Amino acid sequence: MSDLELRWVDGPLDGRGDEVSALLGAAAAADGVAPVSEQGLLALRGDSPTRHLLALWGGAVAGYASLTPAHDEHPAMAEAAVAPAQRGHGIGRELVAAALTAGGAETRIWAHGKLPAAQAVAGRLHLVAARELWQMRRALATPELPGVTIPDDLVVRTYAGPADDAELLRVNNAAFDWHPEQGGWTDAELVARRAESWFDPAGLFLAFAAGEPDRLLGFHWTKIHHDESPPAGEVYVVGIDPAAQGRGLGRLLTLIGLHHLRDAGLGEVLLYTEADNTAAVRTYTRLGFTPAHIDIAYSARG
Repeated sequence: MSDLELRWVDGPLDGRGDEVSALLGAAAAADGVAPVSEQGLLALRGDSPTRHLLALWGGAVAGYASLTPAHDEHPAMAEAAVAPAQRGHGIGRELVAAALTAGGAETRIWAHGKLPAAQAVAGRLHLVAARELWQMRRALATPELPGVTIPDDLVVRTYAGPADDAELLRVNNAAFDWHPEQGGWTDAELVARRAESWFDPAGLFLAFAAGEPDRLLGFHWTKIHHDESPPAGEVYVVGIDPAAQGRGLGRLLTLIGLHHLRDAGLGEVLLYTEADNTAAVRTYTRLGFTPAHIDIAYSARG
């Protein structure tokens, strides 16, 4: 490994950004699964606390890792990828080891898609599975979607613009205060996602109590993956104000979004959920979703 150089970059990647994007694209094409999450991709494009680790082989980017620092009570999170043409040289092991060392003892490294190479690196570094994220899918044609009936005491509408952001952030952060990636959002997270090509305000559904149009009870943000062939829909985020739990809002808003995606002509829909979130897994299973693939976060500690 004498020809390998690991170089940390804090801040924008500037001239190396295109190389990293190309590497991530090549890895996704080779493995059939994206090596970096949406949050990781957004960190490549703008201001972010995420640190970037480049593995340079002969001066070219042969591997990449990102490290999101620990915040609040959540550990640092890392992701890594190696260019398909440069695999088999131990670059992945070096990247993961360096990211775990920089992030601290509690750092977790994501392995997307449960790939054998990632499992091998985890084994060599004596890592254990600390968190499991399921991607679940279902066809939108069958089984038939249950019908939607909106109770008289609710008003459901679509996103009307930045005037909705304060309530959207309040509910999101209350619903996901336990979640390392989804919790603690700021205006910057919403602005970044509104700027994405997939953003469609007609696919973001907001539920209010009748007569209380200024207090959001819950929302369902849908997404369409135009990069899939054929395109697929996503239950992107379903967030319910903890004070409004127990009213069936999660199931209602999920169904509203599923009908919207089906009516848009999509044949399949996906979502992500924590494997140990038994209530969510039960709800989605009852709506016809089944596990499609698994992402595992490894840690040096159990």
